[in-house]
Amino acid sequence: MTTVEPGTTGDADELEQLERDRFERAQADKWKAFTAIAISFVTMVFSMSMVFVALSAIADDFGVTLRAVSWVVIVQSLVISGLMMPMGRIADIVGRRRVHLIGLLLFAGGSLSVALAPTFGLMIAARAVMSVGNAMGQSVGTAMIVAIFPPEERGKALGSQTSVVAIGAAMGPIGAGLLLQVLPWQWLFLLLVPPLLIAFAAGYRYLDEAVVSGSGFTPGAAAAAPKARPRFDWGGAVLSSMAITVMVLTVSNPLALDWTSMTMLGGLVAMIALFAAFILWELRQSAPMLQLRFFTRPAFSMSVTARTLGFVGYTAVTFLMPVFLISVRGLGEGLTGSVLFLSSLGMGIAANQSGRYTDRLGERPIFVTGFALNVVAVIGAAFLTRSTPLWLVMVLLFANGLALGLWNVPNSSVILASVPREHLGVVGAFMNLTRNIGNVVGQAVASAIVVGVMTAKGYDIALSKIAGTPGADAAFLHGSMLAYLVVAVLSAGAFILAMFNRPDPAVD
Repeated sequence: MTTVEPGTTGDADELEQLERDRFERAQADKWKAFTAIAISFVTMVFSMSMVFVALSAIADDFGVTLRAVSWVVIVQSLVISGLMMPMGRIADIVGRRRVHLIGLLLFAGGSLSVALAPTFGLMIAARAVMSVGNAMGQSVGTAMIVAIFPPEERGKALGSQTSVVAIGAAMGPIGAGLLLQVLPWQWLFLLLVPPLLIAFAAGYRYLDEAVVSGSGFTPGAAAAAPKARPRFDWGGAVLSSMAITVMVLTVSNPLALDWTSMTMLGGLVAMIALFAAFILWELRQSAPMLQLRFFTRPAFSMSVTARTLGFVGYTAVTFLMPVFLISVRGLGEGLTGSVLFLSSLGMGIAANQSGRYTDRLGERPIFVTGFALNVVAVIGAAFLTRSTPLWLVMVLLFANGLALGLWNVPNSSVILASVPREHLGVVGAFMNLTRNIGNVVGQAVASAIVVGVMTAKGYDIALSKIAGTPGADAAFLHGSMLAYLVVAVLSAGAFILAMFNRPDPAVD
């Protein structure tokens, strides 16, 4: 047997063969790796949607007000939004598998601590730990899925991911509602731990760091000198986290302050100043956290903007529709949940199919159709009345979900194809951040317009009291119509951007 000396051509050939074998094994096990990531996605999304059902039980258990218990949700939004991009960049530097697995452990530990917390304050602290783990998982999940599938199957991969997210979103309120009928709310968080540990074990077994954090197999790469690890941009991380946190707090307005108050105006000024400081800082860095030069690429910038506006439209419908069904139409919570499920069902069906057709037909025709349907669904919701047949409401909700499933997959594909693979972590996290921003803006716009119209008509009441206040339902319908029409204009902006968007060839 011939011995190969280090540094020789034979040594390089052997290393390259080993590297080739590794990526071939990864391709053979890609669906096992996807399943490991999918389990974590379902659990994380389930945990985010289930908590709304449990807020009243948590408030009663700790003896706090409903306004105070809303911080169970607010702290999650703040932590995830503030940390997602920094965690994505850290993962690009130190390894996506490593960040993913640590995040799962933090998420499981935080869930267990929430269930066992003796006081409300400690429970909120445990929610923060949960949210750190959630941010770590969300920051790398998309990038890992894209990395384990070949480029020609990117649409299928992203479509499967979106379908998994739809499953988690649909299971959350339904599963939580059923469980809370027989068990205390703590069991919701205890039951998150087993699937998280299963996801950890599967990820440890089937996720290869070189594959999920790499750029695919490249002949000759094994013999090349290893690249120096880039430094982490701490200044950009701090500034972005502060800017996004202030933005989420200001736009969501959790304390229901007057929009013209000094606190709200100060928040808007601080948000603008922090974002300006972040941009100036990033432009001066040799290794910034987020490469702002990506925005000079029309396909990237137009897709990001359209994505944000698309989520504004989708969220406005899902935010106002429960109030309409329960307080205006008089449906029970159980039937309302079943009707709302149609939106998640539509999203899951469309995402799975749009991913496959994206690989065959390209992104543009699919996301143009999706954004057009988004506009139709929002405009349709604007003209709902007390006498609208329930089947028509169900069709609109299903169409709202179909629209998201259609445009989300090809839109994500265009964004990810516009950047180098070594930046997939931070860009994937940025994509998820735009979703959160769209959700916050959609809820804030819809809520501000509806509450403003109702107040102007003399109904300065909580949305939950509409059903018991004569005339309040008519004021709500007027306000919701205006809100939907405003959101329809924003959704039309997403459609126009999609029409003019010309996806670039994939960037190596």
